[in-house]
Amino acid sequence: MGKFLRINTSDNSFTFEETPETYAGLGGRALTSKMILDEVPATCHPLGKQNKLIFAPGILSGSPAADSGRMSAGAKSPLTGGIKESNAGGLVSQKLARLGITALVLEGKPTTDEYSMIVINKDGVSILPAKELAGKGNYDVMEALWDQYGKNVGVLSIGQAGEQCLKGASINQADMNGRPGRAHGRGGLGAVMGSKKIKAIVVDDKGAGRLKMKDPEAFKAANKRWVEMLRKHPVTGEGLPALGTAVLVNVINESGTLPTQNFRSGRFDNAQDISGETMADTIESRGGIPSEACHPGCVIKCSNVYHDKEGKYLTSGFEYETIWAFGAHTMIKKLDDIAMLDRLCDDFGLDTIEMGVTIGVAMEGGMIPWGDGKAAVELLSKIGTYENEGKIIGNGAAFTGDALGVDRIPVVKKQALPAYDPRSCKGVGVTYATTPMGADHTAGYGVTANILGVGGTVDPLKKEGNIELSQGLQIATAAIDAAGLCLFVAFAVLDNEDGLPTIVEMLNAQHGLELTPDDVLELGKSILNNELEFNKKAGFTKVDDQLPEMFTEEFPPHNTKWDFSTEELSKTLSF
Repeated sequence: MGKFLRINTSDNSFTFEETPETYAGLGGRALTSKMILDEVPATCHPLGKQNKLIFAPGILSGSPAADSGRMSAGAKSPLTGGIKESNAGGLVSQKLARLGITALVLEGKPTTDEYSMIVINKDGVSILPAKELAGKGNYDVMEALWDQYGKNVGVLSIGQAGEQCLKGASINQADMNGRPGRAHGRGGLGAVMGSKKIKAIVVDDKGAGRLKMKDPEAFKAANKRWVEMLRKHPVTGEGLPALGTAVLVNVINESGTLPTQNFRSGRFDNAQDISGETMADTIESRGGIPSEACHPGCVIKCSNVYHDKEGKYLTSGFEYETIWAFGAHTMIKKLDDIAMLDRLCDDFGLDTIEMGVTIGVAMEGGMIPWGDGKAAVELLSKIGTYENEGKIIGNGAAFTGDALGVDRIPVVKKQALPAYDPRSCKGVGVTYATTPMGADHTAGYGVTANILGVGGTVDPLKKEGNIELSQGLQIATAAIDAAGLCLFVAFAVLDNEDGLPTIVEMLNAQHGLELTPDDVLELGKSILNNELEFNKKAGFTKVDDQLPEMFTEEFPPHNTKWDFSTEELSKTLSF
């Protein structure tokens, strides 16, 4: 077993401890959620000394398993007030695993305003002053740390939003080019890191060596099948590598599910202008990178590098959710404006979904005009300059809507809805309503069977089958997050009978276990039960597991409504 590294930010002390038996065999979301339940008082203030910020590599992280470099970050969320796990690619997960660190735990809260940074390597831990990094955005921070500690070190950092402890603040990871293109975005975890006055964390695994496999030959054989499965599937092997996640823009628009002008319609007249096809053509014509990995060992390669009109770097990791949130949702139709908004979010350390929805709510409230990309850039920039308007929008859609007297605020548990309307994609709507995380498509991606025909088909416009669809996907997703696997592997797993058994074979070969697929699904259920228990202790009830009133309106083009009762939805996570 690995070790826990606990850092007390009150006095910048640290301790290593053997992984307790109660956490043996856990990783990723399974570990962060159980530790938050066990160690964080559910009624504590998210920015107070009793909250903890926990980073945990997945169970497969550090191994050669394809697409296993994701890491979970967990805490009580400043945005939702409930439990939060936020998942990201980058370099840190695999490096922590190779250093034998099962969990990195930030505890306590300093009494001074001085920022610190943490450096972790094979020789130990250093906690250093970070005065020269304070006030800087993530681009400058990561460039400085790569210059100082060497290229390819893992970096976690917060920008100006995290320093202000804003509820929309993210924790960004350096991508493979040393840029902040990967983010633990949802739930405001950057504010928790900011409250503990940790500006950055550097993880360097040089000299640490590779993880040892209990059965190397069995692992190699299973991973070979796993790679073939991912490369042969039409989504993970063709669509995502070619057009990135923005491949979905035209697909979701055509299905009448692309939320437009703050969820008033399912079709955006200018969808083609912000589509994956247009993005790919633009990237190629300007000399960008159309397809790259978000972490070493990724074979899907759905990330990218987007250049401006002069052929200079503008942003990376330019994804569907971001393009929708700052595009169709706000009626902004210029891809370059959306790319600039994405860059600002990466630099300031902000969740792009939360900020895109917030900009739409600000337009709803008359702060800036609908569709005005330049005004949106100017408004978002106020977060980086610590202005009052920035402090409003930086706290998210619910906070901004309340400040402006708006009644159309698309949130669940105060977290903004993502890029699929729940009235015409009811499977994902059930997930928005019931996941302990607040509105989150990744918690149970019902778009698979509702729209894409992956893993079967369930009518997206009717209630039948969608509670069961969401339940099954939420269980499976929790287990995938625990393994440290990319969510997108689910496409191949759902369409291959040996998908889950192959993951189980890799787990068994790496750790010398005798797990079955049923054991993995039971792990998924236990994760969700831990999260539900925390939220119950925090004061959440089944009334919180419902969509806002605005979704009872008819939604064109299908003219459907959200029609699930709270009692019906309560069955979703009843195991």
